[in-house]
Amino acid sequence: MTARFEGRTAVITGGGSGIGLATARRLASEGAKIVIGDVDTDSGTAAAKEVDGLFVRTDVTSESDVEALFAAAADTYGSVDVAFNNAGISPPEDDSILTTGLDAWRRVQEVNLTSVYLCCRAAIPYMQRQGRGAIVNTASFVAVMGAATSQISYTASKGGVLAMSRELGVQFAREGIRVNALCPGPVDTPLLQELFAADPERAQRRLVHIPMGRFAKPEEIAGTVAFLASDDASFITASTFLVDGGISGAYVTPL
Repeated sequence: MTARFEGRTAVITGGGSGIGLATARRLASEGAKIVIGDVDTDSGTAAAKEVDGLFVRTDVTSESDVEALFAAAADTYGSVDVAFNNAGISPPEDDSILTTGLDAWRRVQEVNLTSVYLCCRAAIPYMQRQGRGAIVNTASFVAVMGAATSQISYTASKGGVLAMSRELGVQFAREGIRVNALCPGPVDTPLLQELFAADPERAQRRLVHIPMGRFAKPEEIAGTVAFLASDDASFITASTFLVDGGISGAYVTPL
């Protein structure tokens, strides 16, 4: 494994499981100092211990928690070089616009979109002082497609992440700060497993649309984050980076 992140600090929200944990492992293997932000103390602590990093319990909807997370990274390791703003939820009560209540709508927006706003706002001043930095925000392939089987607030929140990432990438490009939106297809994570466990038919309805015929592995998404956050992607900013197994390019899929 190369050492692309030697001497650099990466802050990862939602780092206790799924894509966040896989990314913590990947970036640590390439030399990064890892700071895990997660609302789950047990999984966050375990993840930080595994990668010899720092855990900061973080409610990503809390402005003070988010500011404390990035301050801890800078105070402990001396810099904030990478921010992977990845925390998110997809609760079952988020469904069709006709059945999704306002409380569910607001909760998803807070966790999936407002948190990314807070994390970017906290990270960018550190990166400005350094004259460089890479931000990767987790959006989704649903930000660029429509679905008749809807999760209306989730889809809208990820569209917001996509638009915000594009704007920040343009705004701060000449300060050496790159901002990209990662748009994964369905990933085999605890979040997806929980969503589909009670409804296998719902999972199959999605799976049939993936040309590769399977869900992504967290490690495959982590590899893309590592690329986007590294100097190998030094001319990539304000991009919509799809890692979706071909879903967004498919009219029909193989039988």
